[in-house]
Amino acid sequence: MEKNIIFVGTGGQGIVLASRMLAAVAFLSGFDVKESEIHGMAQRGGSVIGHIRFGEKVYSPTIPAGMADLILALEEMEALRYAHLLKKRAFVFLNKKKILPAGLSEEDYPSDVEERLKKRGFKVFSLEGESLARELGNPRVENTLFLGVLSAFLPFKESTWEEVIKKSVPSKSLEVNLKAFYKGRELGEGWKLLEQKS
Repeated sequence: MEKNIIFVGTGGQGIVLASRMLAAVAFLSGFDVKESEIHGMAQRGGSVIGHIRFGEKVYSPTIPAGMADLILALEEMEALRYAHLLKKRAFVFLNKKKILPAGLSEEDYPSDVEERLKKRGFKVFSLEGESLARELGNPRVENTLFLGVLSAFLPFKESTWEEVIKKSVPSKSLEVNLKAFYKGRELGEGWKLLEQKS
């Protein structure tokens, strides 16, 4: 089994942390893992993408176009930007959040990102991550919330995810990160059941 997963968003959304946590979980679960990250020009607001590949043996850290099984997008337009990397009928976990890039007006930002992705044949699961994270106690745990969603679709034990989260986030925010992870996992399991029935 080999899995190719893309994480995308903008600077400051925790894409690098989330992709490193997934890589650590895969490694602790006995897989060969390769990971790479590309950062945009701006530290905050610039495009950020993480490639994570795991399997029995993985030779390259970069996922070729048309080979990603899944994309986790914390910003809507970033999902469109990198959709060419996805396989046909791939999964898209989409955070319903718009962060305007420099030089783009609100009128120019596409209002139908989810519909465009579905028209291309992708299986889209969308969630307003920031509002849900805020309800949980911290709007900055969107990335952990979406990791929880993703975890429902991957063959890793909850205990391994929890171990990695405990090592990766500050102790003062551990409780809210774990709450976000398990809330996301609950939502992901619900989506997975719907997908299996469809």
